[in-house]
Amino acid sequence: QVQLQACGGGLVQAGGSLRLSCAASGRTFSIYAMGWFRQAPGKEREFVAAISWSAGLPYYADSVKGRFTISRDNAKNTGFLEMNSLKPEDTAVYYCAASPRRLGPQPGSYDYWGQGTQVTVSS
Repeated sequence: QVQLQACGGGLVQAGGSLRLSCAASGRTFSIYAMGWFRQAPGKEREFVAAISWSAGLPYYADSVKGRFTISRDNAKNTGFLEMNSLKPEDTAVYYCAASPRRLGPQPGSYDYWGQGTQVTVSS
């Protein structure tokens, strides 16, 4: 089992920045990739970004390319999502997730999920 604890959300004005963190514990050696997803009220959960845990290869949704940066610190078993140039449409609960199998945008690939952190972008 892998436990994930996400934090760093908050309220920010449009154009601002936030940095989300996701601390992993437990069987962290089994993590192949870490992903970030978001869910706005009334909408389905949406892929944001993912990174391969060993090689650090990133993968982004088109909607966040050039604005968000995903990274990880293997020594601290922590993943990060740096969010810049935030827009009101980025408002959502953001979840981190870990996959033991693959890097990709499908929520079904991720076995472990954090509790979510709220990001609100005001216009």
